[in-house]
Amino acid sequence: MGSSQADKSLSHQRIIDAAAAQIRREGVASINIAALMGEAGLTHGGFYRHFGSRDELIAEAVEAALDRNPYQSAENPPERGTGSLDAVIDDYLSPAHRDNPETGCAVAALASDVGRGDETARAAYTTHVRRYLDRLARRAPSTSPDAPYLTLAALVGALALARAVNDPALSDELLVRTARGLRELGQTRH
Repeated sequence: MGSSQADKSLSHQRIIDAAAAQIRREGVASINIAALMGEAGLTHGGFYRHFGSRDELIAEAVEAALDRNPYQSAENPPERGTGSLDAVIDDYLSPAHRDNPETGCAVAALASDVGRGDETARAAYTTHVRRYLDRLARRAPSTSPDAPYLTLAALVGALALARAVNDPALSDELLVRTARGLRELGQTRH
């Protein structure tokens, strides 16, 4: 690959990285091309050398945000059991995760936006939800086929609610009580 082609590829990646972080933090509607290009260290005029449209950028950024999800590690999860699931619950429902959506779970951050989005974004999102369900099924102590669905819905829902409310005490309680409830359910499901 020539130097100019390599530079273009690196610039393209910087734009995608900046857009992926921004949509996790502020939503798809927040994407402003001029501001985004500035954040990536590029000029507004260079945008169309990388993308045919804003929609094309958003599709790539949504896919990148979902692919780089720290809560979907490529590593194999530990053997089935509450210890491994408890670690997932505690990490996912932590104040650090709540307070840093730009580096957190894109499944939680993008649910509303993708639900109103185009078919490409929804298909990518569906793939990642299925991956989550599979990983949770392998970590869960229960053999109930409903357990991963309940767990994922509680994790994503509690995180979304904790980010949305303006009462810090309620936000913390949503995280703490959901984590406690999921751990208690995990101990009683057999």
